Order: sequence, then structure tokens, then C-alpha cells
Amino acid sequence: MPPENIAYSKMVKAANKLSHYRPVLNTEQLVLWIVVILSVFYNIPFWQQALEGYDLFVIHTWLTFANMLLVMICLNFLVFASFSFRITVKPLLTLLLLIAAFVSYFTTYYGTYFDTSMLDNVLQTDTNEAKELLTTGLLIHLAFFFLLPTLVVWRVRLIPLTWKKAILLRSSYLIASFAILLLAVFLSYQEISSLMRNNKQLRYLVTPGNYIVSMVQALSSQHINANMVRSPVGEDAYIPSSEGDKPILLVIVVGETVRAANWGLNGYERQTTPKLAQRPDVINFADVSSCGTSTAVSLPCMFSLPGRAEYSKSYAQQHESLLDVLAHAGLEVTWLDNQSGCKGVCEGVTTKAVSPEEYASLCQDGRCLDEALVQALSTQLSSTPADQVVVLHQLGNHGPSYYQRYPTAYEHFVPACENADLAKCTREAITNSYDNAIQYTDNVLDQVIDTLEREHDYATAMVYLSDHGESLGEKGLYLHGIPYAIAPNEQTHVPMIWWLSTSFSQQQRLDTECLHRRANQAASHDNLFHSVLGLLGVVTDVYQQEADISQACRFAK
Repeated sequence: MPPENIAYSKMVKAANKLSHYRPVLNTEQLVLWIVVILSVFYNIPFWQQALEGYDLFVIHTWLTFANMLLVMICLNFLVFASFSFRITVKPLLTLLLLIAAFVSYFTTYYGTYFDTSMLDNVLQTDTNEAKELLTTGLLIHLAFFFLLPTLVVWRVRLIPLTWKKAILLRSSYLIASFAILLLAVFLSYQEISSLMRNNKQLRYLVTPGNYIVSMVQALSSQHINANMVRSPVGEDAYIPSSEGDKPILLVIVVGETVRAANWGLNGYERQTTPKLAQRPDVINFADVSSCGTSTAVSLPCMFSLPGRAEYSKSYAQQHESLLDVLAHAGLEVTWLDNQSGCKGVCEGVTTKAVSPEEYASLCQDGRCLDEALVQALSTQLSSTPADQVVVLHQLGNHGPSYYQRYPTAYEHFVPACENADLAKCTREAITNSYDNAIQYTDNVLDQVIDTLEREHDYATAMVYLSDHGESLGEKGLYLHGIPYAIAPNEQTHVPMIWWLSTSFSQQQRLDTECLHRRANQAASHDNLFHSVLGLLGVVTDVYQQEADISQACRFAK
């Protein structure tokens, strides 16, 4: 037989032998191998941050890494081995690998921290948002980090043991693991405790524990507050009537994922707000801080009575919001939504979602452009002549598909990233698509103001405020949701503008020149609750004039 045929035959035999090979392990060995793989390969962002500043050419660095790795492996083993039995171990490890693969992708490529607020966002994500995240990059990552190891897990033949031997073996593994854990902690306690104490956010990078613990906390808080009757806020609210006054109409536009750094009115190198810049009556607040770095936190927080320092998810779930106070005051309140819901803020008031069927020309694949909100606003105003507040909840700059947030006519900055997988685009292209989306929001806000200017029978005003910002690759971070304590300015500084019609300013006794000067001072989401009450002249015991931006700019009667 020719040598080349012999070599080919050997290769076929080797491949055939490998395809039929099935490793034989006991349950504990299988769990241990998977835990080691998870600890090393699924926690790259954690290791990068934990070992930042260490010299890789010094033996102490590698000893520190080894001790920390042993701690992680032993902790994971103690947890997962306690729930792994011969019948359940493979399904459990399959689920574990699936979770870890998803989490490791977003922590690695987007810099995501999986804390409780991020898991709240995950739980509240709608189908359209989820589809945008199913990118080619994610699927490739899942192939290597989920499908491949899962196939290996299911190829393993588990050694059958009597229950006595199984208990003895399990006990020995758990005792050994606990002993190694104690030794590793003892050898590097000062270093590990100092690291975790000074970098508390690191625990949100430890996969899959970050996801599992945060998910349990998020689900438990939802369960505790489910079906709970909200405590009333501002039931004493009312608006003093004055003869000859027009009905009040305030539109609150809640922006999505727009950061102050790219807002043209704030002096950004690009004019991303050209239409608003042509309106001298627009009041731009250049230094505004958000309550959180995600919609799940910021949206209920900005409409809640407590400020960011005292805000909690449980408070928002258990108490009425600003919108309820306005309803108590006799205003008709309507929430028009082009997002994934109001996160509980609009519970108790009229709520309408933008329908792709109703605005077909502005919608595609279940998503609608924000101009649909302008049309919905016009419809709403034609049906109600009373004092009212209308909230427009934008889709705005919701990522990662920034390019889908604006029509082709608004693609001013090119080349624009036209892929939801941001790893496939340059930072310049990502920024271009993001800025195009802001310029489209500029157009939408201009249309809202045009609509209000035509309402001569009302005293009209508009407040625009983004819920949180966005990272576009700075420091290796993308999207948003970083824990607030370590969040960059790009995620916490947001734009805010006010527009007041002449009739509104006169009727509410507001000095607009004074407001322009006040706009140079710092503000935050904490000001929204009381500033809206002040703008509308709502009288209530919960009103705090020191938090009302307009208070110092109001004429005396």
C-alpha cells in the first residue's frame, strides 16, 4: 500500500476512534471539570480587572492568580456539586453553560455588569429588544462556549455507584474542596479582601454567579411587591383656578439613551440638534445627571418623590408616582409609549402604546420611529380640551441598533454602523449612527414644539429629559447599565431642554430669561418631580420648592 494511503488510513482510524470516544467520569469529576473551565475561560473580564496593575513577569502575580482561581473554583464547586446528582447533573450543567455563555459574551464584548438593575432590564426586555441582541457574534460565541462544551458533557459516561459509595465520594470531594478553599483564602486573605472591598463591582463580573445571584434578587423583589396596593402620594394636590386662564398642556418627552456629550446644544463638535438650535426660546440645561444608568432604574426614579440618594426599587413599586399626583390635582394624564413599557410609572393613568398597525408608514418589524409619537400626540389633543399632561416615551437612541432609530434621510454622518453587532463596526461608524439618531430626535422634538405652537386654545409647554446615557467604546465599554458608583460620565450625564410658550410663561408667571440663566447650573433627575409641580402650579404638601428649578424664576402675584 502506498505511504500516502497508509497515512490517510491512519487518519481515518484516528478520527473514527475519536468520534466514538466517551470519557468515563464520576459526577463530581464532571462538575469539577466544568467549574474549572467556567472559572478560567468565562471570566476573562474579571481576571483582566482583578489583575490590573500586576506585573505578569513576577512570580507573586501568578501566585495571587492561582489563589484567586482556587477560591473561585472551590466556591463554584461547593455550590453546584451540592445540587448535582447522576440523573440531574447533565441538564444542570447544560443550563449553567448556557447562562455562562450568554453572560460571558456581554461582559467581554460590551463591558456589561450583571447586577440586580441589569437583571431587571433583562426581565423587562421585550421581543424586539431581544431580537436585536441576537447577532452573528453572539451566535458564534454560543457555538464555542455553549454548544461545544455541552456536546462534551453529554458524551461523558457517568460511573454508576451505590448510594453508600456515592455519599462517601461526594463527602470527600466537598471536604477536600472546602479545605482547599480555606487554605487559598488563608494564603491570600489580605489581597483578596482588599481587592473585593475596594472594587465591589467586580462581583458582578464573576460568571455565572453574578447572573444567578442577581436574578434571584430581581425575581424575589418582584414577587414580594406583586399585587401590592401602592401607597398614595400627594392626594391633597390641586391647582388654584384663575379666571381667564387657558387650559394647561404640558408634554413631557422621556428620551432614551441620549448622552449629554453628543448633544449639539451642549457644545458638541457636531451640531446634532440643528433645529432646536434655531429656536431661541428653547432652554437647554447642559449639566444634568441621571438617577441611574438603565431605564429600569432611571425611569421610575425620575418620577418618584425621593431623590437618587434615597430611591429604591421597592419604594417605586409601593408608592404612587408624579403622574398620580398630577391626576390628584385634576389634570388628565396620558402616557404614550414607543418603548418597552413605563416600568410601572404609568400604572393608574391612561396608557397607550404606539401600534405598528396604526402607523404603518413609520413602523417596520414591530418597531416604530418616534415620529409616530408626534402623530399620536396630535390625536390625543384633538380629543381632550381639559388641563392635561402627556408623556411621550421615546425609542430614541436605544442600542445597539442605532441605525434603525432614524429614517435614511437622517443619515448625515457617514459611514454609519449598520449592524447590531457593534464589534463589527469601527468606533467612528458607531458614533456616526448614534449621532444620526440624536439628529432625528432633534427633528421629533421640533415637531412636538410645532404641534404645541398650533394649540392656541392651550397654554403649552414641553420638557425633554433623557433617562440615561450611553458608552460608545470609551474605556472598552458599550451600551449602558454600569453600576452607578463606577459609571462613566457618558452614562450618567444626560440632556434636558424646556420649551415654554409665551402664554404658558405669562400664565404661570415665569421669567424665561431667568430660566436661561438657571440652565447654566447643575441639575438632575431629582428636580423633575418638583419642577413639574412648580411649572403647573400644583399645590401639595409633597412639593419641595428647593428642588424646583423654576421657583427662583417665578414672578410674585
